[in-house]
Amino acid sequence: MFTVRTPRVVAARRLHRRRDRDETGRFLAEGPQAVREAVRAGVVAELFATAEAVRRYPELTGDASLVDDGAMQALADTMQPQGLVAVCRQRDVPLATVLASRPRLVAVCVDIRDPGNAGTVLRTADAAGATAVVFAGDAVDPYNGKAVRSSAGSLFHVDVVRARDAAATIAALRAAGVQTLAADGYGDTDLFDLDAELARPTAWLFGSEAHGLPKDLRADRRVRVPLYGGAESLNLAAAAAVCLYTSAKALRSV
Repeated sequence: MFTVRTPRVVAARRLHRRRDRDETGRFLAEGPQAVREAVRAGVVAELFATAEAVRRYPELTGDASLVDDGAMQALADTMQPQGLVAVCRQRDVPLATVLASRPRLVAVCVDIRDPGNAGTVLRTADAAGATAVVFAGDAVDPYNGKAVRSSAGSLFHVDVVRARDAAATIAALRAAGVQTLAADGYGDTDLFDLDAELARPTAWLFGSEAHGLPKDLRADRRVRVPLYGGAESLNLAAAAAVCLYTSAKALRSV
């Protein structure tokens, strides 16, 4: 049985740090739901499980390395781990590959910093039928433990693109015939006035939690979600859900 000092456990623990994730191209997925989706996606490089997890999830743990509770606590990123942690291969896809598939709906997260929001956007984009989620500019690592958990398995369903240059990303989307719509609480276009336009291939741009999208980022339109009550604004995850589902409805009506 592996312990916290076992070299393979030590190596896996390092993946809690972004530097080590970037260097190895690996990340950790924790819990039965994430592990199940990682197995289905064919990206599991190694699986660690406690004896209790082997008993509870025999369909997932046939090839698992058995670890004690101390090792699992060190591998996990939660206070009460569920006994399963997988080392997974990162799923980055080049933007050119995504565009070659002629996507109809894409989410672009520009400079977002909160991993919980990153995971929630992944989950929402997946549910709305988006092809890919692009993390552009100075964005959080989508393979951060909290982002992986918040995606609820959706990280393994959509293409993940990481692009440092947000402006170049937008230019490439436009060149491929994908309109770019910036979600902006002060935008001059009302989301619900865009029914016909939303039937076209669309990339939604979402900005950071604190500052929104950079003002010099040139989208085809800046679109606001109308507020009918007294709320000052919607948070990033809520705005993304409204925008992506409004597009999904329009795309399925044609």
